[in-house]
Amino acid sequence: MEIGVFIPIGNNGWLISETAPQYLPSFELNKTITQAADRYGFDFALSMIKLRGFGGKTQFWEHNLESFTLMAGLAAVTDRIKIFATAATLTLPPAIVARMAATIDSIAPGRFGINLVTGWAEAEYSQMGLWPGDSHYTRRYDYLAEYAQVLRDLFDTGVSNFRGDYFQMTDCRVSPQAKDTKIICAGSSTEGLAFTAQYADYSFALGKGTNTPTAFADVNERLRAAKEKTGRDVSAYILFMIIADETDEAAMAKWELYRDGVDREAVAWLVGQAAGNTSEDTNTKQLAAEKAAVNLNMGTLVGSYASIARMLDEVATVPDTAGVLLTFDDFVRGVEDFGTKIQPLMTCRAGVVVTGG
Repeated sequence: MEIGVFIPIGNNGWLISETAPQYLPSFELNKTITQAADRYGFDFALSMIKLRGFGGKTQFWEHNLESFTLMAGLAAVTDRIKIFATAATLTLPPAIVARMAATIDSIAPGRFGINLVTGWAEAEYSQMGLWPGDSHYTRRYDYLAEYAQVLRDLFDTGVSNFRGDYFQMTDCRVSPQAKDTKIICAGSSTEGLAFTAQYADYSFALGKGTNTPTAFADVNERLRAAKEKTGRDVSAYILFMIIADETDEAAMAKWELYRDGVDREAVAWLVGQAAGNTSEDTNTKQLAAEKAAVNLNMGTLVGSYASIARMLDEVATVPDTAGVLLTFDDFVRGVEDFGTKIQPLMTCRAGVVVTGG
């Protein structure tokens, strides 16, 4: 099973809590994390894009780096790990993204990929005058399909003459080409999975619940059905937060501390932004479910190093699971603990080459 790290491009990572580690994002922090992941044999690092935070007492995600420029820097200081940036497709024309991809591919040949996001938080885009209106919620995968087709044209041939409802290309050229650039999509709705099965190489889905490592299996089943219609092979990767310590009790105490300190003002902003989305968007609905939004409702594995290893091995048993994308409460310590204390206990990671530590 492949392992990725969802690096903290925004302040405080993925914990909306006053009692969780508080920090600002920086290149040095993300370099430390990604270089450690490279040493410990992680397969990829992914950064999101966030254009407006949630506010609250913790100013959650009010402080963010930019994804492509960050990943270009990380590409230059790593050796093996794959690097994925996120494109906010309402803000960047596909031809510009294709050119940026070619540039980063020249820094790290064969190691770069792109996560395409349609945008669901209206405030991120209306602040710049880029929100297309609420019709975007129901038509966004139509938009994204055209976007992805232009990218594929430019990746494969260097030229696009695509003519659609959203994009009209006239002998659009990009050279050099990033021919091996992979595309990711994280949509888990019926529309999102259909898009992924048609245009993407990897599908990302949210894990579910606390210490329920296989609860996401239904998403894999729905992706399998979507793939049968397109005949394409698309790999599934599942997002989990890891909260580990020497014992199950110590890890659970940390998790309870974070939940007790939830920043309710920031969570309320998140819930309010999601309320306008009336489409069948399972990811957004899960992320913004108020009751357990302290870590955006992602699947959470809490326990001793041995317990985490066992649960990740369980994840690997779910059919069609190619890997996991991990976040940590403390990223620097988390990656080190994973590399030295968890990974060596994982059956599904046997034979991974560690280059240092």
